[in-house]
Amino acid sequence: MRLVGKVGAIGAVAAALVLVAGCGSSDSKSDNKTDTSAASTSAKPAQTFTVALPQADGKDCTITVTGGFGEAPGITLPDGCTPPTELFTKDLVTGTGPAAAAGQQLSTNYTLITWSDKKKLDSSFSRGQTFDLTLGAGQVIKGWDQGLVGITQGTRRLLVIPPNLGYGQGGHGIKPNETLVFVTDAVKVGS
Repeated sequence: MRLVGKVGAIGAVAAALVLVAGCGSSDSKSDNKTDTSAASTSAKPAQTFTVALPQADGKDCTITVTGGFGEAPGITLPDGCTPPTELFTKDLVTGTGPAAAAGQQLSTNYTLITWSDKKKLDSSFSRGQTFDLTLGAGQVIKGWDQGLVGITQGTRRLLVIPPNLGYGQGGHGIKPNETLVFVTDAVKVGS
């Protein structure tokens, strides 16, 4: 499976993660994440992003993403609209530094939702480790190699990947002609 390199090697693990992973993060690392539990008196409101996808039929086709950079995103896909047939990208949080180009190393976190059934298929956030790749080297699906060009460190990007840039006829747990929806954080750009 060439979804995102290592993702293919952990297909069985990803399936198990879908059963036990919930929305949000139970990460207990000591970092600057805000505690959003009811016991927290200084919790900041969750970031929410709404992204309208282009639609030829005029129907509302809006994706909602909750959570900021570094947090496991919540992703809500619309009902009753046709997925885009072209690669769609939108930066939800903009980072800084040089833009990623083919041949550069990227360290990312991501969550994958399938369009047809709105199910979380995989998430590096759930595993607690980043996914590393060389952009444009064919280590990942074409939608990633094309859709992550220009991303800067600290950017959270929404990718809606049509079947021809993903898995096409399916396989490895992906249905035929499936549209893939990723929220991807660029943790590090360059070596």
